[in-house]
Amino acid sequence: MIDVTSISKSYGSTRAVRDISFHVAKGEVLGFLGPNGAGKSTTIRILTCFIPSDSGSASVAGFDVNSAAIEVRRRIGYLPENNPLYMEMGVLEYLRFVAGMRAIAPQQRSQSVRRVVELCGLGPMAAKTIGELSKGFRQRLGLAQALIHDPPILVLDEPTIGLDPHQIIGMRSLIRDIGREKTVILSSHILPEVSATCDRVLIMSKGRIAGTGTPAELAAMARSGQELLVSIRADRESVEAALRDLPFMTSVTHLAETGGLHRYSLRCESCEDAGERIFRAAVDNGWSLAELQRTAINLEEVFLDLTTREAPR
Repeated sequence: MIDVTSISKSYGSTRAVRDISFHVAKGEVLGFLGPNGAGKSTTIRILTCFIPSDSGSASVAGFDVNSAAIEVRRRIGYLPENNPLYMEMGVLEYLRFVAGMRAIAPQQRSQSVRRVVELCGLGPMAAKTIGELSKGFRQRLGLAQALIHDPPILVLDEPTIGLDPHQIIGMRSLIRDIGREKTVILSSHILPEVSATCDRVLIMSKGRIAGTGTPAELAAMARSGQELLVSIRADRESVEAALRDLPFMTSVTHLAETGGLHRYSLRCESCEDAGERIFRAAVDNGWSLAELQRTAINLEEVFLDLTTREAPR
């Protein structure tokens, strides 16, 4: 549904986006993750035809964002980060106004409004003005306007910013429900946001793509690789020396000691046969091996690893 090939964008001497390429499949929820200033919003503005790229190409639902911008906009629902709303308008009045702007036929507008009011849980607020709504309901209204023309693609830029925990849970659930039927790009710098709602993650850093894949796939790309937790009863110095000599080991960290039992966090580039090798080392050296378990490196660790690497110039 979305194809991006080698797009770049600069603002004066600042290179906001640096030659990035990616693809979003139909029905996929893609998380766009990165620290502030990583280039996420600039990329989204290019895809939604607000600004042109300096180079490269991008297509949405088969239409080029530069030569067929109107067709692209017809197929995208967009909730920008600042969610601009007319505070003096009523909720239904605003949605009818957006339906007209989206060129929905007059005889179909009431039905379209009812559909998004129900989908976004706005029924209790339908009689209120926008200025009376809480932040959470304003975000829901912003999502409703993005869905009013029933687009196949939805682009959400920081959709839960400023919401309280209860509102965030509600918005995540709503996005997951919508993602069953539509292609969604969700841009955020909040790690739990992406983990909770997205099928795949694309991490941006300093205008480049630092990594993309499921959280498990990204963990394999990270410098830190995978983690093993082991507890061994033996002389600490000889244990650590033997563990560091294993060819796949990248770090050995002593966590605690209880009654002669030493617990370690082991990081390795590939832990496929690490457990077997550690077990053999314990047998060969006469250690008492009390614990051996593999743990998944979480998205936060991967994010920090990938976004703190030095970007190529």
